[in-house]
Amino acid sequence: MTVPVAPGRWPFLGHTPALLRRRFVFTDALREHGEIVKIYLGPSPTYFVTSPRLSHEVLVTAGPKFRKGAMFDKFRPFVGNGLVLSNGDFHLRQRRLMQPAFHRDRLTAYVETMRHAAAELSDSWRPGEVRKIDEDLQGLAVTIVGEALFSTELGKEAIAEARRSIYVIIQQGMIRALSPKFVEKLPIPGNRRFDEAITRMQAIVLEVIREWRADGVDRGDLLSMLLLAGMTDEQARDEVLTLLTAGIETTALALSWMFHELGRNPDVEARVHAEVDEVLAGRPVTGDDLRRLVYVRQVVDEVLRQYPLWMLMRRTLTEVRLGDERLPEGAEVIVSPHALHHDPASFEAPETFDPGRWSPERAKQLPKGAFIPFGAGTRQCVGNVFAQNEIVITVATVAAHWRLVPVPGRPVRVKFTSAAYPESLPMTAVRR
Repeated sequence: MTVPVAPGRWPFLGHTPALLRRRFVFTDALREHGEIVKIYLGPSPTYFVTSPRLSHEVLVTAGPKFRKGAMFDKFRPFVGNGLVLSNGDFHLRQRRLMQPAFHRDRLTAYVETMRHAAAELSDSWRPGEVRKIDEDLQGLAVTIVGEALFSTELGKEAIAEARRSIYVIIQQGMIRALSPKFVEKLPIPGNRRFDEAITRMQAIVLEVIREWRADGVDRGDLLSMLLLAGMTDEQARDEVLTLLTAGIETTALALSWMFHELGRNPDVEARVHAEVDEVLAGRPVTGDDLRRLVYVRQVVDEVLRQYPLWMLMRRTLTEVRLGDERLPEGAEVIVSPHALHHDPASFEAPETFDPGRWSPERAKQLPKGAFIPFGAGTRQCVGNVFAQNEIVITVATVAAHWRLVPVPGRPVRVKFTSAAYPESLPMTAVRR
């Protein structure tokens, strides 16, 4: 069969202008053309997979026949060969080395770090104060991941640098990934900000690593685990940069959109507050509470459904049969969590915020591959439970004391990079 080509292709630039201008509108509509649709990133053909069935094939069933694709290749010279970007035997070895850092015992130990950081933020608010909630929660996500990574005084400088630089790296990096290679050589402000930010981050992370080497003490943080596992300075730097970028974006976005949705869905907010009050009974949240906050977790899943990453990219290692098509060796393939999560064939009224769709009875009806907020298969995010716990703990900590109310006349505008960001999210802190 012949794979249909998506409409809107430009000479030489391909579908890149449509992707950058129309974003989710463009990719969500591709399902109308079939389960596999060809798009062009510049002059390069790419196969966009639109169905849960074939997405599950790419990520799980036929996962060993794929490696990371061109989008990740463009990041590798800047953020190194960390777990998100590496392939093959090296990836498996690095994943085995890092897996203990996310073992159940370690995750339990991180709960107090998460709770303390969330409580410190919550305690800094004043009744009636208008907060830039998106900025507050971005800073919180950086602090939590940074404190789990580093436990030194120099580590605090690294956390401060991450607050300054990490979102420039993520946002400008996505533009580079979707653009022809010549774009990254142009003397434009976005390229300059990206190059300066990645240079600063690499330098401070290497400085922290060298400080650790100088005294060689196991401080119980993630960096100690990486270095005690035998990683070189360069490998550890790459993994730290990976954890900072991957570990911050998903949770910061989810938390921002979480409070936005609670603010405009008072019935959902009331149920969250009632459950938090019943489970916590006025005390701080603990690791044992996580499984008892059932409705909060349903709300988290609905936020992760509605506001996921835009795209994941893979490359075939050999000829692969996918549905009715045979993809050649070296073919670039895209799976879009956003398009899958907004497919009405899987999710009734997908634009409606409905935590009830995650009740056990309804959730078990979902087809495989329909819900992939952290990817799937052997390349699923190693820190997915860390991120989910962080979101639940922050929501429980804040909701125990505050309501966050949208500011009238200040509609939330969205900006797009690797996901949908609130351009600004002012909310009024109201004491419960």
